[in-house]
Amino acid sequence: MRASLVVGVLLVIAGAVVAVRGFAYTSRESVLKVGGLEATVEEKHTISPWIGVGAIAVGLVIILAGRRGGAA
Repeated sequence: MRASLVVGVLLVIAGAVVAVRGFAYTSRESVLKVGGLEATVEEKHTISPWIGVGAIAVGLVIILAGRRGGAA
């Protein structure tokens, strides 16, 4: 298997997961630190399903470009 095919397939799979199920992650940030006392804030971030659709499109382009490059 060529590397472009593997990368394209992985992008399509990851894009499909994000587009269908969505993806969220949590980040922590220290907002106050006084001596041994620390206050943190947790923020939940979500990735738009459109990012997944874009990853699918880019993956398909990479797969097709890899196939055309190998056929010539």
